[in-house]
Amino acid sequence: MILILRRSPLTTHPANAAKRWRPAHLLSPLMVALAALWGTPTWSQMAPEVPALRAADPSTAVPAPPALTLPASGGAQPMDAPADLQQAREIWRKANERVAEFPRGHIDLLRWEASNPGQVRPAPRPDSAGDARLDVGEALRLSLRHRPELFTRTGMNELARAEVQVAYARHRRELERAWIDAVAARQAALHAADVLDAARVGSELGQRMVRAGNWSHAKLMREQLIEASAWQTAANAQLASMQARERLAGLMGLWDAASVAQLDQRLPDSLPALPASAVPGPDLDEADIESAVLRSHPTLGVERQAAQRRFAGLSAGRWEAWVKASEAALQNTPDQAGGGLATPPHLDDNTLLRDHPLAGAVQAQAELLSKAAQRRSMAREAWAQVRLRHASAQHAQDVVSQLQAALEQETLLRYNGMLQSSWELLASARERIGSLDAALQARRDYWRAHSDWQALLAGADYAGPDAPASMGAGTSSAGAH
Repeated sequence: MILILRRSPLTTHPANAAKRWRPAHLLSPLMVALAALWGTPTWSQMAPEVPALRAADPSTAVPAPPALTLPASGGAQPMDAPADLQQAREIWRKANERVAEFPRGHIDLLRWEASNPGQVRPAPRPDSAGDARLDVGEALRLSLRHRPELFTRTGMNELARAEVQVAYARHRRELERAWIDAVAARQAALHAADVLDAARVGSELGQRMVRAGNWSHAKLMREQLIEASAWQTAANAQLASMQARERLAGLMGLWDAASVAQLDQRLPDSLPALPASAVPGPDLDEADIESAVLRSHPTLGVERQAAQRRFAGLSAGRWEAWVKASEAALQNTPDQAGGGLATPPHLDDNTLLRDHPLAGAVQAQAELLSKAAQRRSMAREAWAQVRLRHASAQHAQDVVSQLQAALEQETLLRYNGMLQSSWELLASARERIGSLDAALQARRDYWRAHSDWQALLAGADYAGPDAPASMGAGTSSAGAH
């Protein structure tokens, strides 16, 4: 229904300025009633509380994002020599008394690792964090609140439902990877902080040695360079942890800085423990992995049935004739000097080329073979990744870390027997932390490979292993002495 409006004559009087447009005098009672029922337009009503509307509104008031927590700089400077021999002896005596008294130094670290072999030192958490840890299942549920396209609906046909299943498998893999990376990056930052602590102990003890007159400035500056390198590694690890946390928050639909910052306290202290052995899945043997991956493809079964119908409709002997003609074309194509065919193969049998049912069957066979071969290859590669990553993580955990712990214990015994210096003990502690970090990265790679395998079984494609993670890679390098 159209509301007729009549324009008032133009006037310059202020009282008439608001009357330049007004309804016509001759309005039917029905139109007046409809206008009253319409009331205020819907666009001017208060919108419901929708997170996306608040997140996209530039005027939404939010606190400033928390600053990146970087380790304090050591600020090492060259030292002055003591004034006389008596002062040097006094400095040396005090230095020996305080070797094991650093509140966060190598002695505390060694004591904790001796009572917790093979584990990662957990990060301190505020009391408000409680026991509300964000596991991967809860993170997935939170992310699905903002992905309506991943919900199946009543009335969907089998193909549409399968497409949603594949999209859901991709999203789950991406979310699981982000969660794994965030937890591992947080642990790697702790490792880097421990390495920095050990490097600072060596630098501080070296300064006392210089004051006592027992060290040259050159030896001190080497320790200070180790500390500077450890600081850079710790800063990079903090940045990597923040980036992993931001990616996880984006997938979960968290947009305000306060909620994103709380993720660091809600994440678990460590990744899940390795399973005793790598198995493809419940009621699934290694001999059946290719079959399972083929069955999980959303359209491969339909395409296989369609290809079967095409071949069933061919005249007798037509497919055999095509195979003979194509093989003859391949044999008659000359080879290039460097190997391979010089030109594309050529078919000259017009009876085969004009057979449209045969052409359709040939094309369907080629596409079906390509997809089936790809899926089978994905199954073999993905499962090989799972087995390799599991073996690598187990080796790093049970062999490398144990050897490093034994070497550190031997170094500590020799240190107590005054056969090795404090700096050799600190270098051993840094190497020990490096072995823990290597075990962490190996466990992270296994769980990522496991997530890829589960997504493949659910119908998604296998994109191949990612490049090795760089986070925490410099932890052990800072320990070189």
